[in-house]
Amino acid sequence: MLKLSQAHILGTIIAYLLGIFIVPLVIYFSKKNNLVDVPNERKIHHGQISRLGGVGIWLSVMLTFLFLVLLSYYPKGQGLSAIITGSSLMFLMGLVDDVYCLNAKFKLFIQLAIAAIVMLLGIRIEFFYNPFGPDIQLGLLSYPITLLWIVGITNAINFIDGIDGLAGSIISTSCLAIGIISLVLSPENAITALIAFILMGATFAFLTFNYNPAKIFMGDSGALYAGFLLSTLSITGIVKVSCGLSEYLPILILAVPLLDIAYSSIRRIIKGSSPFIADSEHIHHKLLHAGYSQDKLVLVLGGFSMVCALVSIFAITTKSKFVIIALSTIGVLLLLNVVSKLIKKKG
Repeated sequence: MLKLSQAHILGTIIAYLLGIFIVPLVIYFSKKNNLVDVPNERKIHHGQISRLGGVGIWLSVMLTFLFLVLLSYYPKGQGLSAIITGSSLMFLMGLVDDVYCLNAKFKLFIQLAIAAIVMLLGIRIEFFYNPFGPDIQLGLLSYPITLLWIVGITNAINFIDGIDGLAGSIISTSCLAIGIISLVLSPENAITALIAFILMGATFAFLTFNYNPAKIFMGDSGALYAGFLLSTLSITGIVKVSCGLSEYLPILILAVPLLDIAYSSIRRIIKGSSPFIADSEHIHHKLLHAGYSQDKLVLVLGGFSMVCALVSIFAITTKSKFVIIALSTIGVLLLLNVVSKLIKKKG
């Protein structure tokens, strides 16, 4: 039986090594079978690039997890079957979309169906912490709130996947924070931390081939798969365990994609269009149009995501409500200020 720390470290390393081996094979297969992303007016890349990066990430995560199971490390954790089943279904839907380009409304319906299955298997946001009194029990409201969180985060990661290296960087830093916090909180959730670290290792390997200029894109299969994992792991590892303000830390950890999807959805609704129809007016598109390079954008937005991850880890270790509130508020305001200044400076 592997010790907990050994499983997490070993899982991260194995997932990385598998990814380094698998991703080039996916690139070769994609180009041979013309499964590539072709440039258009909405996309910023040049040339035909593989769009099946999700295959490499999914295979790396699943093979690593199965290998650890064979080594007799199989921690019993709440939501394990839901996480594995739901994430794989989300990956398959994304893969079909990468190949055949599914209708946006149909994809949303499938996402809601998968989220519903996950809730039936036990992953739900059942209460909110109330600093002025007893916790607020959600009752039946837990179902629509959980649906909104899972589908929202899943699509938020997909939306932020617009420039080389950005989505992968945010996924990696978010996994780091969720994994560590899942172990720090009492009781710890070993399975949440394990899967988070395995996903981090697989994403690091993918990033080796995804930084500008990218040789492969994550595609919907990778972005939806990782987004689903982040949304459900944040529930099982933090929200369902915490009984204080720390249950709101996932909002800080995922601040960049959450702000982007909120901005994009509100803007599209005001224009009278569907919030799920892709366009080129996300935060990273705005900054690109303002004249900033992809590398600088990844440095700014990815760096801010890392800061959010480190702040969330620091906040949970101090167990200070004031620290959590103050740092979270300052962080979000700082991001909004930096983005607005960058746009105005180049505008």
